[in-house]
Amino acid sequence: MNQAPYTIGLLQMKMSRNPQENLNKAIAMLREAAGKGVDVACLPELFMGPYFCQSEDPDVFDLAEPIPGATTKALGKVAKELGITILASLFERRMPGMYHNTLAVIYPTGELGGIYRKMHIPDDPLYYEKYYFTPGDLGFKSFTDPAGRKLGALVCWDQWFPEAARLTAMQGAEVIFYPTAIGWHPLEKAKYGAAQADAWETVQRGHAVANGVYVAACNRIGHEEGVGEGIEFFGGSFICDPQGQILAKASRDKEEIITAVVDPAHQETVRRHWPFFRDRRIDHYGKLLGHPERE
Repeated sequence: MNQAPYTIGLLQMKMSRNPQENLNKAIAMLREAAGKGVDVACLPELFMGPYFCQSEDPDVFDLAEPIPGATTKALGKVAKELGITILASLFERRMPGMYHNTLAVIYPTGELGGIYRKMHIPDDPLYYEKYYFTPGDLGFKSFTDPAGRKLGALVCWDQWFPEAARLTAMQGAEVIFYPTAIGWHPLEKAKYGAAQADAWETVQRGHAVANGVYVAACNRIGHEEGVGEGIEFFGGSFICDPQGQILAKASRDKEEIITAVVDPAHQETVRRHWPFFRDRRIDHYGKLLGHPERE
């Protein structure tokens, strides 16, 4: 293994209703992250504003933007200035009537390295994303930045699906980033909150183990008004290694930057001793594709 270790950072943020204010905060935190030695930085899901999917409002489509566009251009300037790779989740306007929840990967050259469009789109109380987002059509992807770092990208609801993590890992990812907007219904927090947050973390740590990858989940924080009681986003952003061990974890209620080192040599060692890819039985997984006649 010749790939050198590198530092990744997650920017746990609270969002305002002012997109420019959120962008300015993100840029300030990116500069701080670079000062901590971060090589690859990830922002939370839809970081340019409040989580608008609590209700269905056609005027919200006015917030969408093209990719590449003004935000990717602004972040590209910062990426080039700081010499870092940035992962940024945006509300993409692809064409009239077609919008995506899209993660842009911006390289240290300032160039847009590629995009991933969220594949799994939820439709639940306070999370009415199917109203806003067309499901992704680019498949599961890994991006290799100019330094040779192999970065997997999934978004929020994708984090619950083992197939998404497996297929991203199969693209060569060393680390899978999950920009996220997940929280509690305030009236449910006392009874269900601990179990919900624990399940969220546990399933992603499981993906790390099952696929021998680092996992980095970047959430937002703060109570956001909306329908009824709104949502309290529970933070808890974390980074774990290919054995599911927590390397860094953020608080539930503070804006902060967490960092950890990704070591491809450690990934190689773990995969040699836990050869899950070697022992897959793809000849018997046909039912996953909806073919009941196939084992």
